[in-house]
Amino acid sequence: MNRFVRFLSAGLFLFAAGMGCTPDEPQPQPVQPISVSVSPTALTFVSENAAPQNVAVSSSGSWKVTPGDSWFSVTPLSGSGNASLQVSVNRNASGARSAVFTVAGTDGKNSVAVTVSQEGYVAPQPVAVVPNPAAFDGEKRASTTYQLLIYSFADSDGDGIGDFKGIINKLDYLDEMGVTALWLSPAHPTSSYHAYDVNDYYSVNPLYGTENDFKALIDAAHAKGIKIYMDYVLNHSGSNNPWFTAASLDPSSPFRDYYIFSSDPKADIAAGKIPMLKSEGANAYNAGEWYASGAEGRYKFRLDWASDSAPKITVSATTEKPFTGTSGKYLYFGDNVLKEFKSVGGNAYELIVDFKSTWGFLVRTSSTSWAVGTKYGSPSGQQKAMRLGEAYTLSRSSSSSDPGNVPFAFYHSNFAESMPDLNYGDVASAEKSPAFVALAEAADRWIVDFGIDGFRLDAVKHIYHNQTSSENPEFLGKWYDRCNKTFRGSHSSDIFMVGEVLDGHNVENNYYKGLPSLFEFGFRDQVLTALKNGSGSNFASVVAGYIRDHKANNSAAETSLIIGNHDISRVASEVGKDLAKEKQAAALLLTAEGRPFIFQGDELGYWGDKTRYGDEDIRQPIRWNKTGTECAEKGLPNGIDKSMLTAAISVEAQKADANSLLNVYKAFSQLRNTYPALAGGEMSAASLSGTSASAFAAWYMTDGSQKLLVIHNVAGSEQSVTVPDSMEKPVALLGTASCMGTTLTLGAHSSVVFEL
Repeated sequence: MNRFVRFLSAGLFLFAAGMGCTPDEPQPQPVQPISVSVSPTALTFVSENAAPQNVAVSSSGSWKVTPGDSWFSVTPLSGSGNASLQVSVNRNASGARSAVFTVAGTDGKNSVAVTVSQEGYVAPQPVAVVPNPAAFDGEKRASTTYQLLIYSFADSDGDGIGDFKGIINKLDYLDEMGVTALWLSPAHPTSSYHAYDVNDYYSVNPLYGTENDFKALIDAAHAKGIKIYMDYVLNHSGSNNPWFTAASLDPSSPFRDYYIFSSDPKADIAAGKIPMLKSEGANAYNAGEWYASGAEGRYKFRLDWASDSAPKITVSATTEKPFTGTSGKYLYFGDNVLKEFKSVGGNAYELIVDFKSTWGFLVRTSSTSWAVGTKYGSPSGQQKAMRLGEAYTLSRSSSSSDPGNVPFAFYHSNFAESMPDLNYGDVASAEKSPAFVALAEAADRWIVDFGIDGFRLDAVKHIYHNQTSSENPEFLGKWYDRCNKTFRGSHSSDIFMVGEVLDGHNVENNYYKGLPSLFEFGFRDQVLTALKNGSGSNFASVVAGYIRDHKANNSAAETSLIIGNHDISRVASEVGKDLAKEKQAAALLLTAEGRPFIFQGDELGYWGDKTRYGDEDIRQPIRWNKTGTECAEKGLPNGIDKSMLTAAISVEAQKADANSLLNVYKAFSQLRNTYPALAGGEMSAASLSGTSASAFAAWYMTDGSQKLLVIHNVAGSEQSVTVPDSMEKPVALLGTASCMGTTLTLGAHSSVVFEL
C-alpha cells in the first residue's frame, strides 16, 4: 500500500507541475535569419577591355557567393558583415550574354540575385582618314620654283609667242600654286627658238619685249613674293654672237681668246696646248666636237688640177685687185657666195676675191648641182686646217664619202656647230680670262640694274672637258663667288645659283664643291622607279643619302629636286599617262627635303617623249582656257600637239575640277608653305612593318619641335602597313586612307601626311 501511495504522490506532483503550480523559469528565444542586401543588383560590361566593377554587400552575418557562369568572376566568394565584391568579365568574342550570381546568408534564409550582362563583340571598323591641316597664313615658307619657257608660256600681244608681259598677266596663277621663284628660259637674243645659243649676254630678246618689260616682270613678281632666276649659259655662246663672228673671221681679233680654236685639234690636244681639254690628255679629242672656221680678207686662191680625184689649192693673202674668170671651177663660201676661177694655163686656175666666211670654203665643178663628184673639200675625218701659202689637198665627194668644209681653223663645241664653246683658259686663272670677265660684267647688270635673284647655269659639266675632274667645280666656285660679291652689295643674303649636271648622282655630287645647289636627277630616277615598280622601301633612305652627300661637300648645300625639265621626257609619258601616278609624283616631289622645281605643264599632266619626237614635244605651250584662244602656239617652230592641248587639259578646266592634277599641285604646295618641317625640314627614313611594307615610301620631316610623318603607297593596289607613330593628326591626303589601331590602309597610289 505504501508503494501505491508513493506512486500516487509522484503522479500528483507531475500533474501539478503540468498545471503550472511550480515557480516561473526563462524560456528560449527563436533564431533570427541573416539579413543580406546588395547594391547594385545589375552590372553591364563592354565586350572587351572592360574594367572590373564593384558590388557593395551589407549583411548581419556571414554570407557566401554562388557564381552564375564561368565567363565572369566574383571576389571574394564569402565573408561576414559589410564588404565589397569585385566582378570581372572575360573578353566577349560572340553575341551579348547575361547571367546571375547570388549573395546569400550562410543560414540559407535570405539571398539577393545580381544580374551580370555583357555587350556582344563588334569587330572594329576602319576609320577614314580625314585631313585637318593648319590654316595657311599666307606666308610662303617653302622654296618652290616653277620653270617656264618664255616663248611658250603666255602671249600678251597676240603674235603667238610668249613674252614678258604674258608672264606678268599670269603671276596670279603662279602665286596660287604657291611658288616662290621662277626659272626663266634664256631671255637673251638668239638665233633659235630655245635660246641657248646666246647672241648677246647684255640685252633681252626683242621677241619677248623690251628691257622695261623685263624689269616690270621682276618688280611685279617681287611684289607677290616670287623671285626671278635667269637661265645663264656659261659653256658656249651662239655662233651668231658678234664675239664669235669677229673671232672666227680674224685670228688677231681680241675675241679670238673667247673661244677654243686650233688648226690641228688632234695634235694640239695630244701636246697639251688646249688648257680646257688638257687634263684628259689625248682622250679629249673627238672629231665630232670640232667645226670648220673661216676668215675675212682679200685672198688669192690657186687650184692645181693635176688630178680630178685630189686637186690641190693654195690660199694666200694679197693686196692685188680681185678678179674672176670662166673655167667651170667655182669657189663656194660665206652666205651662198659662188665665184668662178680663171684658167691661167695648164691645169692651174686662179681667183682673187674679198673673202668673208665664218665656216671656210668648198670648191665645186657645177654652179647649179651638188651631185656626187661635183664637190671638193676637206678629206673626211682629217680635221686639219689649211695654212696660208701652203698647198692643201682636196677630197672629192663620192657615194660613200662626203668631204667637209675647208677651214682656216677649227673651233670646239660640245653641242652643235651653232654653239661654240667659250674659253676660260687654265682653271687656276679662269677668273682673269676675257670671256669670264665679259660674262661676269653682263651678270652684274642683271643683278644690279634689274634685280634678279639668281641664276640657273646650263650644262656646267661641259665647261671644262673633263667632267669628273676638279676643274669644273673649281671654276664654278669662282663664278659663284664673283656673282655673290655683286649680289651682296645690295642684299643681306647670298645669291641663289643652281647648276645643271645631267648625269648620275656620283658625278653631280662633286659639283657641290663649287655651287650651293645642283639638280638631283637621281631623285627623278627614284620617283619613276618607285612608281613603275610599285616599291618604295628604299626611296627615303636613298634620297636622304643624296642630301647627306651634298652637305658633306658643301655645308650650305640645298638639293634641287626635279622630276621634269625641258631636256627630258615628261613624267606623264614615263608613267604611261597614268593620272594617279602623275598625282603621286607631285606628292613625292612636294613632301621631300630640298628645293622642288615644277616644270611648265607638268602640273597639267602634259606628256612628251624627247627620245621619239625631240625637244619641242616636251616644250608645249600652256593652254589657258577651254576655247584655246590663249595659247602661245607660235613659240615652237614645228607647231603644237593639238591632240594633247584639249579643253579638258586647260588651266580653266582643271581649276574647276577639285580632283584635277593642278589642284593636287596646289594643295601640296600650300601644305609645304604651311608647315616649316616640310618647307625646310630634314628628311629621315621611317620604318614601317607588315607584309606589304615594301610598297610604301615613308619618311619623317623634322624642323625643330615640329615633326611630320609622310607615307606614300606607290603600289597599284590597296595596301596595309603597321605604323609605329600616332595617326591622330592627319594634315594631308591624296587618294584614300583609313586607320584601325596601328594599321594604316592606303589606296593605290595614295599618300598621307601626319603631324606627330
